[in-house]
Amino acid sequence: MAAKTPASRDRYVDFLRAFSITTVVLGHWFIALIWWRDGPVVGVHNAVGATSGLWLVTWVLQVMPLFFFVGGFSNFKTLTSLFDRDGGYGDFVRTRSARLLRPTAVFVGVWLVAQGVLHALDVGGNGFFRLGKLPFGPLWFLFVYMFVIALTPVMLWLHQRGGVLVPVALAAAVVVGDVARFGFGVAWAGWPNLAWVWLFAHQLGFFYADGTLIGGGRRVHLAFALGGIAALVALTNIGVYPRSMVGTDVERISNMNPPTLCILALTLWLVGVAMLLREPLRRWLDNKGPWKAVIAANGMIMTVFLWHLTAYLLTILVLYPLGLGRPMDSTASWWLQRPLWLVAPALVLALLVALFGRFERRAL
Repeated sequence: MAAKTPASRDRYVDFLRAFSITTVVLGHWFIALIWWRDGPVVGVHNAVGATSGLWLVTWVLQVMPLFFFVGGFSNFKTLTSLFDRDGGYGDFVRTRSARLLRPTAVFVGVWLVAQGVLHALDVGGNGFFRLGKLPFGPLWFLFVYMFVIALTPVMLWLHQRGGVLVPVALAAAVVVGDVARFGFGVAWAGWPNLAWVWLFAHQLGFFYADGTLIGGGRRVHLAFALGGIAALVALTNIGVYPRSMVGTDVERISNMNPPTLCILALTLWLVGVAMLLREPLRRWLDNKGPWKAVIAANGMIMTVFLWHLTAYLLTILVLYPLGLGRPMDSTASWWLQRPLWLVAPALVLALLVALFGRFERRAL
């Protein structure tokens, strides 16, 4: 595949996709504070909320906006290519969703069987989700991304007619939602931001795909990065928004659930930085070794994302009874164990990918 890659392919998009999901996986493993109740029932809290200053890392490593940005690029290219070949909406949804739904169906099917067995044996506590909800965390993203895919033809039509006015309107909708939520106490007003924020990141990918963002040059990319980081600093110091870009279990609200204006600013910051780094990384990806690694990663990326918290749960079930993973606080002992809690679940995940990665490859 590396040898047959056409010169026209934007390898940097594939790199950003692999980088964003890999960062999410390692981040989830790294910041987890494990809790264990008899049953056993297992879950994690977020170390960011228990560790002074660790919130700053989330301004760099909360990279989910990059995944939606890259998704906008890919969906733009796929849809316009289908239209050129007289394809329709159904062809687009089927093409884009197959890679997501096939490995997801396997994941859900395996866990339905596992949950049935656990219920039959009365193991894993008394709740509906035996052993805890930890493995099912990735599914929220898939629901939102499938919604974005379904709206892509509409958003492309708007992009072709409204251009920059579309992301401006989406940003305005986020502002209205946050003002209603935090200014007037309308609690439900934040939930439409699940659409507006991620559609905003996705829409920026259209400007990358049609060449507008590349043509803007370093000045535009720098404006994105500096404007985004300045907005983050300002927003997180007005007493409304927490500084962390992930939920921490200890702060009054989460910037991610539902997403707030801070995630919009984070998107601008990350997209700006990504575009500033594009040229040196694109040249690096012209080398065979790095490009082969990116191809390999993308060939199993959804399998990795779906199963990474299952791998973490299985690791906990083995190591926690041995005294590892305690105490539930970011003490010196917790920090010293971080390499173990990255390597051990990675080994388990490798086995899961070996078992289930074939379903994603078949979809490809």
